[in-house]
Amino acid sequence: MDIQEQIKQYIQALHAAKATDINTLHQHVLKVMPDCKLWYFDGTDDTGKVVSNPQIGYGTQIMTYADGKTKEFYQIGISANTTGISVYIMGINDKLYLPDTYSKRLGKAKVTGYCIKFKALQDIDVHVLEEAMLDGVARTK
Repeated sequence: MDIQEQIKQYIQALHAAKATDINTLHQHVLKVMPDCKLWYFDGTDDTGKVVSNPQIGYGTQIMTYADGKTKEFYQIGISANTTGISVYIMGINDKLYLPDTYSKRLGKAKVTGYCIKFKALQDIDVHVLEEAMLDGVARTK
């Protein structure tokens, strides 16, 4: 099954309100990153053990680990979770940058070094979220 179909099935399997929010968010990411590589991670490791919530990924970057190994990975990720939605902005080294820059303008969201969590899309300013995503992508090029 191709990535587009996996993403479609993931969204359709969510409860109605969350599916609507994730689909709307997916369309926003595609609007600001129209030619990006798409990823889908089902949340399981190589042995089939669940290690995280499923995630849709966008863009590509090369992550370098402490031991010097590298791995291709997405720049932006979105995921539904039990309390709402998480948007991951990967690869920003300064873990204070996102909270310091975007917390006050986003609305009802918790912002960490790489994650923006909110209950529903209506709780945040989507234009500020788009700005944060594009900022993160620019910082990982």
